[in-house]
Amino acid sequence: MIPAQQVVKLQNALPFWITIALVPLVWFGATVGGWALVLTPLYAIVLTTILDAASGLNTANPDPETPETGLFWYRLITLIWFPLQISTQLGLVWYVTHFGQIAGWEKILLFYGVGIMSGGVGIVYAHELMHQKPPLERWLGDLLMASVLYSHFRSEHLLVHHVHVGTPRDPVTARYNEGFYHFFARILPACWRSSFRAEKAMLARKGLQWHHKSNPFWRYWALQAGFIVLALILGGLPGLALFLLQAFFAISFLELTNYIEHYGLTRKHLGNGKYEHVQPRHSWNASHRVSNWLLINLQRHSDHHYKPSRRFPLLQTYSEADAPQLPLGYPAMTAMALVPSLWRKRMNPRVQRWRQMYYPEITDWRAYDKGRTPM
Repeated sequence: MIPAQQVVKLQNALPFWITIALVPLVWFGATVGGWALVLTPLYAIVLTTILDAASGLNTANPDPETPETGLFWYRLITLIWFPLQISTQLGLVWYVTHFGQIAGWEKILLFYGVGIMSGGVGIVYAHELMHQKPPLERWLGDLLMASVLYSHFRSEHLLVHHVHVGTPRDPVTARYNEGFYHFFARILPACWRSSFRAEKAMLARKGLQWHHKSNPFWRYWALQAGFIVLALILGGLPGLALFLLQAFFAISFLELTNYIEHYGLTRKHLGNGKYEHVQPRHSWNASHRVSNWLLINLQRHSDHHYKPSRRFPLLQTYSEADAPQLPLGYPAMTAMALVPSLWRKRMNPRVQRWRQMYYPEITDWRAYDKGRTPM
């Protein structure tokens, strides 16, 4: 019997488990093909946005001092996600190359759905796990990132993004007026270089060379190679191509999210290369209820940067007086970002209002807009 108090906590945590539905949806699409292949994107993007509009905003804040023991049912979903995801990723590589009777375009659409699962959800869970102290959680985060061949994200996110967000030293702070496609082409090499430099610098401070065994890049490369070999064993070259395809879609979802989280938001330069401390106003916030369930409160991004170690059930939301607000949840905003003219029309006025609200003393934004340190 589960104690009554734990049942209440389970009921509170259950909405965050809606991501589990992605697993049977992807498999259903693989076995039926055709129209069934659109169910995954319809569920994750369209239905979530409709339910956001119907359910409204959730502006309630949990007690940030809630002990770990009260978060079991919330944490459990992040702990069990990796076996669910990898069995689906590799299982579909095997199934499609051995038994799947679907056309080439259906395979692309199917593995687009897998990318939604591994990138739109799996990387979000990896992000939560890599911020935690227990070794198991960090390992699960590494495995999830390796399964989409983007392991260096952990180093880039923890050592670069959180330290330098809103400054020219952070590649993934999207610049004002920068379209997503330019952003994507810019950051793919930039993030790899910045993450490697950050780990190399950490080793140098210890008197070690970059190739020392403690460099996590050795682990990243080994794990990624392991998944590539598994994909080859299970599906040959066609299977590897499908595995690489889902990884590309997953990475695209990650970088779409990075793009919208800080678009046009910069920290004030204080002189001598120094910037103000990170505040909630340096991230776009969204309180949309259902998409926050799907993305385990990632949209409460302002508080995540303000308190990076805070677990997702305890993240706080903010009003517009303290943090800029997105007009829609992440699923809709990422779709909007794929149309740069629409994105600029909707978001540029919000960036302008943000500048007038928080930094009326800054009259020349040209250096900030170009990703340079103001003189």
